[in-house]
Amino acid sequence: MAVYVDAAIWHFAGRRWCHLLADDEVELHRFAAQLGIKRSSYQGPPKTSAPHYDITGLERDRAVRLGAVESSRQEIVEIFRRVRVRGGKKPR
Repeated sequence: MAVYVDAAIWHFAGRRWCHLLADDEVELHRFAAQLGIKRSSYQGPPKTSAPHYDITGLERDRAVRLGAVESSRQEIVEIFRRVRVRGGKKPR
């Protein structure tokens, strides 16, 4: 299983942000915990359709050092579609 990050291009609150996604939700939470990201930062159903964390550029750098796969905007959209949840269940 893999964990993915896109480029930190989203500006908010004086910082640059990106997305942290994983092939598996358990892996996503485990990796986020390794980064020191609080579970309360998690974004997933019903708020969003794809389980993910928004992380800062500094957290992104640490994530890459820990093995996260750097992904282009197009790749992260494909991953987002693959891992998204509809109606509380993963698509088949």
